[in-house]
Amino acid sequence: MPPLLWPATDSKNFSLDASGVAGFFGGDEAITAMATVHLYRGRRWLGWYNSPGSYTIAKEFGRISKSRLWEGLFPGSNHDPAAAFKLDVMTGPKYVASRSGTVMQQTGHFAHLLTQGADDLTPVSLPATRTTANSRISIIAVPEIAYESLLVQTMSIHHAIFASFPILVSISTCIFSALFADWYCFAMILLGIISSGITCFVIGSGALGIETVKNPAEGSPPGDGILLTQNGVIILKGKEKDVNAITKGKFSLQLKGAPEYTAVGLCSLLLEVQFLLQLLLIPQGSLFGQIMFLTSVVASWAYNSFLASLDKGKLQRKLFFDTIGLHQKAMLGFEAGTRTSMAAFACFVLCEDLPRPLKGIEPMKFLLEFLPNETPVWQKWRAQVVAQVEKEENEKSIFQPGNVDMSGLNRSEQALLATLLQDANDAYEGYIKTRDRRQLL
Repeated sequence: MPPLLWPATDSKNFSLDASGVAGFFGGDEAITAMATVHLYRGRRWLGWYNSPGSYTIAKEFGRISKSRLWEGLFPGSNHDPAAAFKLDVMTGPKYVASRSGTVMQQTGHFAHLLTQGADDLTPVSLPATRTTANSRISIIAVPEIAYESLLVQTMSIHHAIFASFPILVSISTCIFSALFADWYCFAMILLGIISSGITCFVIGSGALGIETVKNPAEGSPPGDGILLTQNGVIILKGKEKDVNAITKGKFSLQLKGAPEYTAVGLCSLLLEVQFLLQLLLIPQGSLFGQIMFLTSVVASWAYNSFLASLDKGKLQRKLFFDTIGLHQKAMLGFEAGTRTSMAAFACFVLCEDLPRPLKGIEPMKFLLEFLPNETPVWQKWRAQVVAQVEKEENEKSIFQPGNVDMSGLNRSEQALLATLLQDANDAYEGYIKTRDRRQLL
C-alpha cells in the first residue's frame, strides 16, 4: 500500500537505528515504574504505551515464574512476588516487648516503614539541663485492627492524567507510521503497546494484602514494647495482635497462577520477543518511522522516570497506615537532650498507668537494653530510675544525689553519677509535663 503522506525526513542514505536503544534504554526506570502498579488504584489498566527496557523487565520479572522452562529462559534465583516488587525487602529495628518478654533482633518491612514515619514527626523538646546527642522518642498508639475485613487501601487514580501522555504519544506515533506506510515501525510500536499493556495488566491483577500473626495465643499480655532505632526509640502501645502487624507484618502479593506463575512467564517471554523483533525490524524502517518509534520510547521513558522518582517508601507507608487505621493523631514525638534522659523517659512511659507494685514488667530490662554499661555508676543510676518507676505516679522525684548511696565511688564517679541523675530528673519532669499530651492518644 502506498503511503498516504510523504515524510519530509525521507532519506535512503541515513538510518537512525533506534532498535538497540529500545531493549536496554530506561530499563531501571521501567522496573521501578512497574513496581508501583499495585500501589495505585486502576494502575494495571494504564500500561498501554511503548515502554523501553523490555529486555531488562523480562529478565527481572521472569524470575518470578517457577518451572524448569521459565528457570531455563530466565536463570537466577527465583523471586517471591512481594520481594520482586520491593514490597518486602527492608528490615526493621530490634523489638523488645514490655510484658510478654518477646525479643526480636530484627523486625520486618512494616517496622521499617513505621520507623521512617516516626522520623517525620515534629518532636516536642523535653527539659534538658545539658545536651550531648539529641535522642528521638516516638509514642505510637496502635489501633484496633479488624483483620477479617482488612483491605489494603490503594492510592487514588489521579495519576491517570499523567499516564495519558505516553499512551497518546504511542498511539499517535503508531498512526503516523501507518499513514506514511512504514509498516515495520508501525508494527513494532503496536507490539510495544500491546506487550507493555498486557504485562502491566497481568502483573497488576495481583491482590495486595497484609501478612502477619493475626491470632496470638489466648491470654497473651498487651503487646506494648519498644523499637530500638539508631538515634532513639519508638514506644508501641496496643494489643498483641495489633502490634504484631508492625513487628511481624509484611505486604503479601497474590498473583494468579501460583506457584508456577505461568502468565508472568508468558508476559516476560513476550517482552523478549518484542526486543528481538525490534532489533531486527526497526533498522528496516524509514527515517521518519524510526523517529516516530524513538519519540514513543522517549515519551514512555519520561513517564516511567516520573513514576520512578516517587518515594516508594512514603507511598507504602501511607498505604499501610491507612489500611490499619493509624493516623497522625495516634503518634507523638519527643526529643531528649541525652540518651540517659531518653532511656529514663521511655521507662516511665512504658510503666505508665500500671498498678503498683509493678507485676509482669521489668523496668531494669529496658534500661539494660538502652544502656548496658556495668560500671558501679551506671548500676546505681539504673537502680535509682527503677526505684522512681516503682513509686506511685506523681510522687516527688528521688534523683537528688543525697538520695543515692555514694559509697565506693571516687570523686569523679560521684560527679558523673550526679550528672546522670540530673538527666533522669529532666526526663521525669518531662514525663509529668507531657502527661496531658499522652492522654490524648
